[in-house]
Amino acid sequence: MKNAVIGNNKQKANLIVLGAVPRLLYLLQQSSSSLELRTECAVVLGSLAMGTENNIKSLVDCHIIPALLQGLLCPDLIFIEACLRCLRTVFISPVTPVQLLYTDSTVIPHLMSLLSRSQRTQEYITQIFSHCCKTPEHQTVLFNHGAIQNIAPLLISPSYKVRMQALKCFSVLAYENTQVSMTLVNVLVDGELLSQVFVRMMQRDQPIEMQLTAAKCLTYMCRAGAIRTDDSCIVLKTLPCLVRMCSKEHLLEERVEGAETLAYLMEPDVELQRIASTTDHLVAMLADYFKYPSSVSAITDIKRLDHDLKHAHELRQAAFKLYASLGSNDEDIRKKITETENMMDRIVSGLSESSIKVRLAAVRCLHSLSRSVQQLRTSFHDHAVWKPLMKLLQNAPDEVLVMASSTLCNLLLEFSPSKEPILESGVIELLCSLTQSDSPALRVNGIWALMNMAFQADQKVKVEIVRCLGTEQLFRLLSDPDTNVLMKTLGLLRNLLSTRPHIDQIMSSHGKQIMQAVTLILEAEHNIEVKEQTLCILANIADGNSAKELIMTNDDMLQKIKYYMGHSNVKLQLAATFCISNLIWNEEDGSQERQDKLREMGFVDILHKLSQASDPNLSDRAKTAMQQYLA
Repeated sequence: MKNAVIGNNKQKANLIVLGAVPRLLYLLQQSSSSLELRTECAVVLGSLAMGTENNIKSLVDCHIIPALLQGLLCPDLIFIEACLRCLRTVFISPVTPVQLLYTDSTVIPHLMSLLSRSQRTQEYITQIFSHCCKTPEHQTVLFNHGAIQNIAPLLISPSYKVRMQALKCFSVLAYENTQVSMTLVNVLVDGELLSQVFVRMMQRDQPIEMQLTAAKCLTYMCRAGAIRTDDSCIVLKTLPCLVRMCSKEHLLEERVEGAETLAYLMEPDVELQRIASTTDHLVAMLADYFKYPSSVSAITDIKRLDHDLKHAHELRQAAFKLYASLGSNDEDIRKKITETENMMDRIVSGLSESSIKVRLAAVRCLHSLSRSVQQLRTSFHDHAVWKPLMKLLQNAPDEVLVMASSTLCNLLLEFSPSKEPILESGVIELLCSLTQSDSPALRVNGIWALMNMAFQADQKVKVEIVRCLGTEQLFRLLSDPDTNVLMKTLGLLRNLLSTRPHIDQIMSSHGKQIMQAVTLILEAEHNIEVKEQTLCILANIADGNSAKELIMTNDDMLQKIKYYMGHSNVKLQLAATFCISNLIWNEEDGSQERQDKLREMGFVDILHKLSQASDPNLSDRAKTAMQQYLA
């Protein structure tokens, strides 16, 4: 059987269909079988596992994993190695549920104890660990069973395969894990710091796979806060190594992994972004990611060419991700990116690619560039980026929607030339529907975009926003559990209630509800920012001609303003004083009656007290209000 199935997928499938697997597993588990027989069974099963994914599914369904794990309890090394080799092949397949390694809590410690038996056990076990460590819980289990102490010495094993698998283990253990990363920083391997071992593995004379994986380990340790971003092992070693991986003499997979890891490394750090942008002409080098494979490609291997054509979209995705990361803070880098040949056209076509990952990466890139006032005014306008962006917002999955709607928020800022055409394209309906999403991020973006849109807008636009959103939804958003949503909704309301005719018009139709909402927010437990924003809305209402009567006839509201004028926080005192100032302003009808009423309520005494406040803004504002009484 063994000789028949080696390298022959058809024969493997035939044997599985004929029911060989349960029989082999039976013989493997019989204590009466000789060791030679049990070992041969493990070898044949290992060979069957080398076939297609369907073969693996059949093996897993026959409960091969518990049977092989049980076999590891046998003292015979050759049999253990055969079982481990088969387990390794099964576990590295994407169709195997990794959870099966963790079902029995005695398995991990037993595997740790087998690490010292031979180079083969070391290679197979570390490979199993690196493939089965998928979640923070898995990282913790391996960490608690001494993975670091047990695997670290393997980094200087004489066997390249063992070194490589041990390195991969550390990259999956450290990813987004502060506990592991902080521990790794202090580990010594044969008297040398682990980070230095990784640096040595990144040298140009090492195999590419090793350089890349070592760079990933240091990247993850850096992102988890265990190594500073200005440490020389990051700036002088890891970053240049990753930039090097982006050059076109490397294989497609290496270029993808290099670019994605580099994007992750520098995402939060503007200094690293600046260094990378000037290393090896990186910005121009990434432009090649879009021309691959070209008709003059030097690929002579037909299989390779076929593979690369199928995976070329991964290169585009990686390039967009890296551009997004490079341009997330620095204006000069953004300029450099948009001036790269056909860059905006490439982003625009990326937004409508069939691969969801490319669309997401393209919109991330666009979002990063849309943080620039200059780009919004120039390249974004020239390329009518808003059109494909609007198209993307129809029925996209949530993660694309979040990025696309964030970008739209920036395109709707008042200085953006795209604002007008977007308004005409019927975007209000779309944004109002986002505010009803279950995802807080989408609700925030929907309301944020409406807030930007309402800023200094025509009456027509404001009325349309209120009509489309509906007062019910507006007030639902004002009691949203997410503070960001609440803040942006207050921002929207403040923008709607600006300029007198608009204030009076909106308050005449929705005044009662708006005053109710303001009352509720001022009475509830909210942070200072929320209350300040709410008092600013009240000050806007107080600026209306007819609208101010809604405050003057509401004694409860006047008492609240009085309370906030005496609050311990200056921001709230300022906003409340502004309300009063607007109510008693001289040049307006009925100002005398309002002044008299507010004097009776004791507001003049409070203003007098505030005019001696230590905060210069507050005392100035109080004095300005007092002057209305003297005029």
